[in-house]
Amino acid sequence: MKTKFEIDDHIKNNPLLYKSFLLSLEIIKLYKFLTKEKHEYIMSKQLLKSGTSVGANSNEAVVAQSKKDFIAKLSISRKEGYETKYWLNLLIFSDYLFYSKAKKAYDLLEECMKLICSSINTSKKSNKN
Repeated sequence: MKTKFEIDDHIKNNPLLYKSFLLSLEIIKLYKFLTKEKHEYIMSKQLLKSGTSVGANSNEAVVAQSKKDFIAKLSISRKEGYETKYWLNLLIFSDYLFYSKAKKAYDLLEECMKLICSSINTSKKSNKN
């Protein structure tokens, strides 16, 4: 029996799921900062939605019904990653965030995007064979 709450093993043991979970946590921290300290509610909500969607769709991909479904879910995750980067950039260039405050989220997003793109490419290649 667990004595404390822990991240599920299926997340801890999968680099993409783990990194995207950490990304979601960073995005949530930024959202809290933006709403409480900067009183910014529109762009921060968009960031929250797209940033947490990267991990949600990656988790859905793990239980995909087919290779085609797996690629589709990861493709959505990739699109959400690009949207997340857009909102981060917009928040920085509009002076709501300093880059230093968003750096950890940027770094995790970059790692997730590399893993997502690699998984999509590998799956597409193996699907052709």
